[in-house]
Amino acid sequence: MAGKGAKATAAKSADKDKGKKAGGPVSRSSRAAPQEKSAPKKDVYQLFAEKVRDNKQLESRWAIMQETRVEYFRGKDFTTFIKNHPEVREILGPDKDLEVEDIVNTLLTKDLVIRCDRVMKTVRPGKKKLSSWPAHLEIHNEQVFTENDGFFAWMFLKRRTLWQTILSFVWPLFALAVCLFPVYPYQCKIVVLYSCAGALLFIVSILLLRAAIFGILWVLLGKRVWFFPNINAEETTFRELVRFWPEKDEGERPKWTSRLFYALVAVLVILLLRHHAPDEAARARYQKKVSNIIDDVLEWSPKLAISGMIEKHTGANMTEASNYTSTAGTSHAPSSAEGKATEANPDTQADSDEIQDSEYADDTRTRSSKA
Repeated sequence: MAGKGAKATAAKSADKDKGKKAGGPVSRSSRAAPQEKSAPKKDVYQLFAEKVRDNKQLESRWAIMQETRVEYFRGKDFTTFIKNHPEVREILGPDKDLEVEDIVNTLLTKDLVIRCDRVMKTVRPGKKKLSSWPAHLEIHNEQVFTENDGFFAWMFLKRRTLWQTILSFVWPLFALAVCLFPVYPYQCKIVVLYSCAGALLFIVSILLLRAAIFGILWVLLGKRVWFFPNINAEETTFRELVRFWPEKDEGERPKWTSRLFYALVAVLVILLLRHHAPDEAARARYQKKVSNIIDDVLEWSPKLAISGMIEKHTGANMTEASNYTSTAGTSHAPSSAEGKATEANPDTQADSDEIQDSEYADDTRTRSSKA
């Protein structure tokens, strides 16, 4: 009997446990477990790619690929970077011991980078070799890693820095400030005008100076030397844009005949411009005209504009009133003259009435015949 009672008690406890699992009351910890959503873990290769791209030690450039501006690096530079910075591999975790080729191939399969090829595959006339950093790229047919002339472009958006965030708020304010220039005080207008004129004069002077230095050295020495070599480039970064020291000349030395020819052409152009240069009187007239335009812009203010509108409106009302008075006087004069003429010649008025009656009768007969 005792054995049967123990079995019954065990069966009841098992039934209770089944009821709790099926739909009975559960503990707080068991209720909270399904509701907690684990945060999605970021791919280690994504973190690795972002870390490598933000590192300034890996040399990269900007180029145009299928009408899109992309940032790219070379395969040999990536290999050198990984060898010199082994701490970057720690982000990969268990894959930190992989070879550079395997790491880049994994980045290719995850669409974090893409292999590119140069558009111009032939050496340009006057050059000894292809450009180390081409400005135009296209997608390569084989998406595998290679150090030999291999270019790889990043395929994800770069993280926005604090400086870029600040500029995104500053640019609309700058545009609004430019639009509000006419209502600035006179002193502020003077400061803005001379600042812009000074910046424009500085840029033009730099362009003329670098062109003169290039021409002189090219004619005398046959070497191409450009100071600020990327000042007119569109696909370069700001750091490359303001680089002062020129790059190494990779082109062939030009012939002395072509150098002499272009030197004569430059001399003829300078003499022609000097011959057709405006005289002092023309220069003074042009300067006066420009000064008047600038003075009109600087002296304009909302008060002057409102007063000018009021004066214009008042003058228009006075002109309309005078025109109305003169029109009224002339309209009355002919009517009185006509009345006098009619009184003086009643036969003429009778004749005109008869002519109108006959014309009306003829018109009526014409309509009836057509009907």
